[in-house]
Amino acid sequence: MRSVPARSMLDGTEDATEIRTGVDEARDAPGSEMSAPSSADAVLGAQATIRDWQEDLYRDLHAHPELGHQESRTAGLVAAGLRDLGFEVHEHVGGTGVVGVLANGDGPVVLMRADMDALPVAEATGLPYASTARATDADGNDVPVMHACGHDVHVACLAGAARLLAGARSAWSGTFVALFQPAEELADGARGMAEDNLASLVPTPDVALAQHVLAYPAGTVGTHPGPFLSLAESVRVTVYGRGSHGSMPHLSVDPAVLAAMIVVRLQAVVSREVAPGEFAVLTVGRIAAGTKSNIIDDHAVLELNLRAYSEETRAQMAAAIERIVRAECAASGSPKDPEFETYDRYPLTDNDPAVTARVATAFQARFGEAAGDFGRQTASEDFTDIPTALKVPYTYWALGGIDPDVYKAAAERGTVNRDIPGNHSPMFAPVIRPTLETGTAAAVVAALAWLGG
Repeated sequence: MRSVPARSMLDGTEDATEIRTGVDEARDAPGSEMSAPSSADAVLGAQATIRDWQEDLYRDLHAHPELGHQESRTAGLVAAGLRDLGFEVHEHVGGTGVVGVLANGDGPVVLMRADMDALPVAEATGLPYASTARATDADGNDVPVMHACGHDVHVACLAGAARLLAGARSAWSGTFVALFQPAEELADGARGMAEDNLASLVPTPDVALAQHVLAYPAGTVGTHPGPFLSLAESVRVTVYGRGSHGSMPHLSVDPAVLAAMIVVRLQAVVSREVAPGEFAVLTVGRIAAGTKSNIIDDHAVLELNLRAYSEETRAQMAAAIERIVRAECAASGSPKDPEFETYDRYPLTDNDPAVTARVATAFQARFGEAAGDFGRQTASEDFTDIPTALKVPYTYWALGGIDPDVYKAAAERGTVNRDIPGNHSPMFAPVIRPTLETGTAAAVVAALAWLGG
């Protein structure tokens, strides 16, 4: 693959008539409600001309992933490209965040966000542009790095939308804010940008938008009003025992046994304390105790993850965890009170119904049957820290990234869960076509639901 220089955001001279997307064909179909010219038609009419540039940009981003708060290369590419397009650019917002503001006359202000960071995952896709990158994480560990969650798709799509909007200013009016966020996977990137004077860098938005590629058929987009992504938090629990030799267990208070009893009891929180039908997840993701087989250590650490669609359910689970841990410590004769540390808190993504309906209507008009409602998702995001800080309504939608034929075959076999890699898998690799076209068109269409007059 070839590396994309920063100025490539402006390059590209392909004939716009060479390629016509499926959504263009659907728009022109007999009897289609999409036959009337629109601002979206005017802006997306040039989409074919940016295809080669955008696909090269995506491959470059995928091959050069960067961990959260280390996205300097990605941010540099984005900032240079936005500046060449005429955006007012603010760099180093919240660390490596980039914000571009394109003022185009009177009208609403629309903010669109894309996250930039990758994950400490060793890629196993076998793609010619697969990542072989390694980095040092925040704990000093040497780790592999991969765009295993599709943030490279998000960056390429928002960069493409920015380019199309900048090139068709006569088709819309208002202000478009392109925000490229660091460290979503660390749950503090959005908050960091908000706390780094973001409100003073951009005009107050009328609406904030974001999207995420998921393991659905490429070419599809899905909205959902109300709670869409779960709130989440992690809890580190440290319990204490009394150390001893493995041959003298009677002299110990064994923290491994204590931790095991806690894990068993925690399994009943969701099944017996949360009302049936109310979404809740409580996962014990890590248990650590001891250093050698014949040593009974003096403490154990458990790391838990909680997810829910309401603060009430989260609080209920948190209270149950503390109650169970303290009770098991007392039952084991623990010599010291347990310790609780909450971290990686993700807010609830609760889509504004009116904003979501407006975007859904625009999607229906553009994508037809490829647009729908994906329902609630159990994953979590920190995007909403930005519109919350700015006090503006928002919506967040999903787009598919899996080869439609591959997905259909797996669905017919009933093996989607087994055969279709999900986000964070070392095999997760959205197909370039039509994922980038759809994601870029979705960003443009959603923005024009306000900016298009």
